Amino acid sequence: MLTESAAILIHLGLSLPAANLLPQAPTARAQAIRGLVFIAANCYAAISIIDFPQRWCADADTDKPVQQRIIDGTRARLHQHWNIFAEQFYPPTVVGQLFLNGSEPGALDLLAGVVSRWSGARTHLLASRPDFHALLQRIDQHPRLLPVFSRHWPAQ
Repeated sequence: MLTESAAILIHLGLSLPAANLLPQAPTARAQAIRGLVFIAANCYAAISIIDFPQRWCADADTDKPVQQRIIDGTRARLHQHWNIFAEQFYPPTVVGQLFLNGSEPGALDLLAGVVSRWSGARTHLLASRPDFHALLQRIDQHPRLLPVFSRHWPAQ
């Protein structure tokens, strides 16, 4: 059984190249895989700490201020990771490119679109990286993705 979002997207992208989940050019494909792993290792991992701080510090089981310090510190780190991601994968030299994958959304767009919705990242990115936030909005509004995003996040 294959689990983990990034692994599933990489597998599908490599197994079904006509789906254009991953770029065809080797260098661009390697960068997309790098981005998928970055999100999984840094952003998604931080969300696990935010959601379950008591798993990361024994004192957090019963100490609400300790839990809150863990959550606040991890959320700040999560926002730093998204800033790094935006700088690496959507730098000013490519701002205006429709999607991270090019003219259509791909695996990296999908994972960035979903994971950036969690733990206040979108609000942070609107203030800190408005061009990248606009890219995420385009991902949300893409005709093939809009029904999925609307179903899972109807109020957003």
